[in-house]
Amino acid sequence: MSNGEYLKEMGIKIKSARMANKISLRKLSELCKTDMSNLCRIELGQVNTSILTLKSIAGVLKLDVKEFL
Repeated sequence: MSNGEYLKEMGIKIKSARMANKISLRKLSELCKTDMSNLCRIELGQVNTSILTLKSIAGVLKLDVKEFL
């Protein structure tokens, strides 16, 4: 799997978890204290984000960061 494919797969997992928790992208960005456009790019697999951002997203969604990897 290429890096780009890996990032897209991770983004799909994050978006699915967010939607399963019925949290809007705007609300997730507020709770994570992360820019909404950055979260959008993460979900689309367009950016290689930091582990701390993933930790923050996972915390809000009540998941372990490993579930995104």
